[in-house]
Amino acid sequence: MSENENKQLLDALNNIKEVNVGDVVTGEILAVDNDSQLMVGIDGAGVEGVIPSKEVSATMESNPTDKYKVGDTVKVVVVSKIGDDKEGGSYLLSIRRLEALKVWDEIKEKADKGENITVKVTRPVRGGLVVNADGVRGFIPASMITDHFVSDLNQYKGAELEVKIIEVVPEDNRLILSHRAVAEKDRKEAREKIMGSLKVGDIVEGKVARLTNFGAFVDLGGIDGLVHVSEISYDHVSKPSDILKVGEDVKVKVLAIEPERNRISLSIKQLQPGPWDDIEEKAAVGSILDGTVKRLVDFGAFVEVLPGVEGLVHISQISHKHIDKPSDVLKSGEKIQVKVLSVDPEEHRLALSMKALEEAPKEENKKAPKKNVDDNSTSNAPEEESGFTLGDILGKDIDNDSEE
Repeated sequence: MSENENKQLLDALNNIKEVNVGDVVTGEILAVDNDSQLMVGIDGAGVEGVIPSKEVSATMESNPTDKYKVGDTVKVVVVSKIGDDKEGGSYLLSIRRLEALKVWDEIKEKADKGENITVKVTRPVRGGLVVNADGVRGFIPASMITDHFVSDLNQYKGAELEVKIIEVVPEDNRLILSHRAVAEKDRKEAREKIMGSLKVGDIVEGKVARLTNFGAFVDLGGIDGLVHVSEISYDHVSKPSDILKVGEDVKVKVLAIEPERNRISLSIKQLQPGPWDDIEEKAAVGSILDGTVKRLVDFGAFVEVLPGVEGLVHISQISHKHIDKPSDVLKSGEKIQVKVLSVDPEEHRLALSMKALEEAPKEENKKAPKKNVDDNSTSNAPEEESGFTLGDILGKDIDNDSEE
């Protein structure tokens, strides 16, 4: 070997770069193997490295190696040494981690400036949400998700959230974020806007935000209104969760607004057909209905014949026999049949009778004097005059008293 060739060889050896873990180097893609790994020749080092498919990109791509081909130049970070030095060895390389390093720097810079970032929720876990911040894994604790308790975190999966940076430690891959501060700010602005435009009687759309034993909170787009359990349906509702689901879209009517307390009272049932609508058809005079005894009072029994519709069976209309008090014959919750004597839609009154469905005792028929059509005694009063009159409540016939 000539002196010149020796010199060239020595120069080449002296120019070989030493590769260390953590170095950022460039290289040429030599091959793409069957496992979607990129084989890279590191520039100036005379050694090769491998980039596993999971280390190719920081984004969630199905085939990250598709955008690379043999001959492309890439910039990578050296992750670790592979193999024995005596065998020459090679290096584990990563494009993803290099991109992440840049993202960490950007996040740290934004944190120092007090700027927010936008992240995508990858999955809910126990205690919070795991998010992707441009390839960097972050975490939002459950207490920092929003300004109210959330029982089901699955609703956030795939959502994009604006978050405040609480803690950023690149060396430990630690990124703690909060959406609560942003949510509070957004809700405050929306609340002020809604409270300024909403009026009693308005009909608006909302989404069921959460359920309690006493009602349902409906999100109106920045402020929650309460639908009390008594305003959910005209039917009896034991638990709001029997009727409504969190996340369900509902229409509500505004019943009351208290700006000083940020309180809005809403109703769902007032947008539904009322139980007394078309009552003259549903409970026509003369019709026979099944009912349930709801309440017993001294002057009779209140019987529910339709959901939300109660009528009075006056004590004089319970039986042909003399009764001292309704509880001697009936009990609360008992199922009975009744005949409709009169209907007053405006006053929400139904006069009902049980004895009209029974045959009068023969002895009573023999003793009873023949009555004229206009006889006004309580027991034989025309059906339209047997509703909730003062005479009914007192159990007396006021007109007969006045004649005496």
